[in-house]
Amino acid sequence: MDPAVHFLVPGSLDTRTGGYGYDREIIAGLERRGWTVGVHEVPGAFPFPSAASRDAAATILASLPEGARVVVDGLALGALPGEAQREAARLRLVALVHHPLADETGLSPGQRASLEASERRALQFVRHVVVTSKRTAATLDRFGVAPASITVIEPGTDRAPQARGSGGHGSGGNTVELLCVATVVPRKGHDVLVRALAATAGAPWHLTCVGGLDRDEAWVTALRAQVAAAGLEHRIAFVGELDRAPLDACYAAADVFVLPTWYEGYGMAVAEALARGLPVVSTATGAIADLVGPGAGVLVPPGDAAALAAALSAVVTDAAYRSRLADGARLARARLPSWDDAAELMARTIEGVDG
Repeated sequence: MDPAVHFLVPGSLDTRTGGYGYDREIIAGLERRGWTVGVHEVPGAFPFPSAASRDAAATILASLPEGARVVVDGLALGALPGEAQREAARLRLVALVHHPLADETGLSPGQRASLEASERRALQFVRHVVVTSKRTAATLDRFGVAPASITVIEPGTDRAPQARGSGGHGSGGNTVELLCVATVVPRKGHDVLVRALAATAGAPWHLTCVGGLDRDEAWVTALRAQVAAAGLEHRIAFVGELDRAPLDACYAAADVFVLPTWYEGYGMAVAEALARGLPVVSTATGAIADLVGPGAGVLVPPGDAAALAAALSAVVTDAAYRSRLADGARLARARLPSWDDAAELMARTIEGVDG
């Protein structure tokens, strides 16, 4: 009988974020190894599901055969402690935690406390926890998860052609093309980036922001107003989600990758930029420092617009410095794990979850 596993994901597996991308790649890698993978999408707005969403999750779990291996994406699991408890003895539940739900930016104190308690309870009922970085593994100490019950499976990175860059051409004649790939939500720090760029308006840059604009429409509206107030409408473009080919074209045409995030479990977009030999300007959070390493980019504290402005100014205005960082990025790309590596470790981890 073929090895089998079920994945429970909140919403559509096709959602274009790093977490869902991780899930898709792991599932595809398992299938290449001969695994039969059942994908079960739970409708609703997670991590704050409605009663109907909870009922749907409960129905899916109850329909699975006794002893089934079930990997539950953490965005759903942390909001379903009761459902996890109900099935803990019957199913072999594995949590896939990208980062703790309570660490999301923009939560009220009440929401943060509720998610912290809910996820702590849910994690009591799984047999193993997979995390995507050592940083996330360390954070699970506060949830009482034993280190022996955690496996770190870092995201893979597709091999990609080296970015050719903008060639120094643009509306200013020598414009440096900056690229940010991130869903436009508060945690990604686009507002900090706009403040930093407003402080470096005299430098020759243009920014393209790729990422979904429908997750927090009020935030997007406020961000556009911030850009307009700074007089940067013609220098900052929000292009929304892109299919693979146009996204690859954006990477190819970029000179510098920038991600002003407040928090990342791993930083898949940073790895994707390094895979193309792009210098990185980002924040020292999650696994980003390990990814970038020395010489491939500049990292600043999250939320520090002044430090971000200084880093961007240096990278944009000094072509020789930018070239040295690009050399470092090309060295860093060789250290990146592959998706095949990640899928192989996931297969071994799931097989090790005994009855």
